[in-house]
Amino acid sequence: MKIAAFNVENLFDRAKAFNEENDGEATRVIRAVAELNGLFEKPVYSDADKADMLRLVDELELNRFNEGPLALVRKIRGRIFRRPQSGGIEVVAAGRDSWIGWAELKMEAVDETAVLNTGRVIRDVDADILAVVEAENRVVLKNFTDFVLRKVGDEVVEDVRPYSSIMLIDGNDDRGIDVGLMTKEGFDIGTMRSHIDDRPEDVSDAELQGDQLPDVPASSPIFSRDCPEYAVTTPGGEVIWIIPNHFKSKHGGNDQRSINKRTSQAIFTRVIYERLRARGFENAVVLGDLNDTPDSEPLQPLLVNSDLRDVSEHALFDPGEFTGREGTDERGIGTYGLGNDGDKIDYLLLSPALFDRVTAAGLFRMGAWPGSRPPRWTVYPELTEKVHVASDHHVIWVEID
Repeated sequence: MKIAAFNVENLFDRAKAFNEENDGEATRVIRAVAELNGLFEKPVYSDADKADMLRLVDELELNRFNEGPLALVRKIRGRIFRRPQSGGIEVVAAGRDSWIGWAELKMEAVDETAVLNTGRVIRDVDADILAVVEAENRVVLKNFTDFVLRKVGDEVVEDVRPYSSIMLIDGNDDRGIDVGLMTKEGFDIGTMRSHIDDRPEDVSDAELQGDQLPDVPASSPIFSRDCPEYAVTTPGGEVIWIIPNHFKSKHGGNDQRSINKRTSQAIFTRVIYERLRARGFENAVVLGDLNDTPDSEPLQPLLVNSDLRDVSEHALFDPGEFTGREGTDERGIGTYGLGNDGDKIDYLLLSPALFDRVTAAGLFRMGAWPGSRPPRWTVYPELTEKVHVASDHHVIWVEID
């Protein structure tokens, strides 16, 4: 059985702010959109709120149609802004109840070659159970597996789907980037649990095991996306619980609020895992993009204060062609960018019972940009420019007996 995790960074449509030509703009634009939405949610708009809204409208370069190069304000009912013929702009809504709408990032189609390279990666990794991160929605995942994976396959079989079971629960991210699961025939998804509404009060002092839950808003959900639980039954009849995740990103700045968010997510993920273990389930996997390094403070509750084992620490773990920068003691276990050890942010964590049954593990990088002078690893012939990458993330995988 092969299990893998892959941050696909959107399959068909991606926020324009993340595209290469807008490099450096993503952090600023995401922050501005989030700040604007925060102001929109206030029950009453003060003069100071209105002034901040106009400042953000200017920063996002919104035109008279409330649309800028990288963001827009979508209005469903009512009115938020007025632009007099004499010029300028003013906020006319009195508060949240005066109108319906929100700010959002503008989307753009992903490069076609990049889409096909994503298909090649998923085809060649050939995981029986694949956790996907930053997928748009379940319909997109279904279309991707039904059409793109077949197109890049060696043989098109119309009545056979590369992945027979596909599940994705919409999470808390306004950008619509979620975590999902794809499984092959015989690996059936059964019980599912969502944790999009988990709040700080949903964990007991005993479950904290001495960890201090950071100061996070009580009204704010713990998970930036979701931390779903999927019970997958294997062809041999064993049940494996798959817990995919995507922790708070450092985009927008890695301030204390961001650090607290990832720490809370690590604690809650451990609690979810240990609740399964307490119910007698020995086979469990926590995997996905945790957006921080193994030595980071936020991940210690999960990586140190639990019995989960990082597959990259297994003796059979193979990073592939790139084994670290020459002249260093690196191992080449980075899962993002150029694969340096300091770029390890994607994880595949196994319960002890599964860790003891590992037969192979490693990273798959053929769809990621290899750098130059010389390239660090072999890529697909179709990947000739950075825009063609399947993702900036590398696939982490494990084979289990």
